[in-house]
Amino acid sequence: MLRIGVVIAAGGEGKRLGGRIPKQFLQLKGVPILERSVSLFESLRAVDEIVVVSARDHVVRTERLIRRMGCRKIVSIISGGKERQDSVWNGMHAFISKPDIILVHDAARPLISRIVVEAVIAAAIRHRAAVVGVRVNDTIKLEGKKGFYRRTLDRSKLWAVQTPQGFRFDLLMRAHQAARRARYLGTDESSLVERLAIPVRIVEGDHINIKITTRQDLRLAEMWLDRG
Repeated sequence: MLRIGVVIAAGGEGKRLGGRIPKQFLQLKGVPILERSVSLFESLRAVDEIVVVSARDHVVRTERLIRRMGCRKIVSIISGGKERQDSVWNGMHAFISKPDIILVHDAARPLISRIVVEAVIAAAIRHRAAVVGVRVNDTIKLEGKKGFYRRTLDRSKLWAVQTPQGFRFDLLMRAHQAARRARYLGTDESSLVERLAIPVRIVEGDHINIKITTRQDLRLAEMWLDRG
């Protein structure tokens, strides 16, 4: 049986919502955003260990929330680094037992579904690297000089990538080590793996799995929950 570990990145980005409370602690229909994200992974039978990476100033508050939840699978709550990439690196070293498969998920995506997560796990096992993505609906223009666009991209081949992202643990560790040696800062974990010329499988998700960064996102998440 393969061991599955999850790193949940819970940065202190509350100011982007225009308030003093970090967004992971904001209430979404009466439940903190972080709690909703953690609870889904806690409930999955396939998941063995969970590591929560918090901004340094919010570790104690995160510990209080997790303690109140009574989570059994959370083995570490640790402080993150300067960049998200550094935080995931820290999280990868915080498991009690090294997992075979690692999932990385943004705490600010509390509406991820069980079906999608299980699909990512299956794809990571089979293909070594997998991400959740949704097809782009808008027409996308490639910017040229002085604010003019240069060309229109083929929408049928464009995906908006979400989390969780899943990898063979040793592969992601190797990708992080290579990025650190090169001082390369990627936009997500899959971009680090791409540098090793490893193909990444796309698992089609849904547009409900939004990342909450604005008040409008919070209202939209509430609407999705109201729809049931």
